[in-house]
Amino acid sequence: MKTIGLLSDTHTFVDDKILNFFNNCDEIWHAGDIGNIQTADLLAAHKPLKAVYGNIDGHEIRRIYPEHLRFICEGLDVWITHIGGYPGRYDRAVYSEIQRNPPGLFISGHSHILKVIHDNKLNLLHINPGAAGKSGLHMVRTAVRFQIENGIIKNLELLEIKR
Repeated sequence: MKTIGLLSDTHTFVDDKILNFFNNCDEIWHAGDIGNIQTADLLAAHKPLKAVYGNIDGHEIRRIYPEHLRFICEGLDVWITHIGGYPGRYDRAVYSEIQRNPPGLFISGHSHILKVIHDNKLNLLHINPGAAGKSGLHMVRTAVRFQIENGIIKNLELLEIKR
């Protein structure tokens, strides 16, 4: 079993409340728009980091982190990308692959809107952790924590921090 801390759209800012929320996690996953390498390094110093770059991330982040990251975690096929859309409205960059070979868990960021949606058609769970940083129009900063055991997601928890 692994406990995962998930966030997106930090835009160079990580609140101590989020780091504390991730204290008991085994890994942190970041769905893009990290902001700078110092933010990635801060997260990676806290817990092992898996991340993708987002549309605001520069060459330094893009040199280290990919646009798409697909891997198996505790028996679950996971795909993380920054701009991915959501069930019924997947982005054209992922549409054909997600239709042909859907993961069990599809994670994207970009919208700054926290969403957890089951795609019944493709039998996958989509999570957008919202925005953890201060940049953007969102009024609440968010992060997600959950466990994966034997390919099953359980104990999903949300953190909300009012701006």
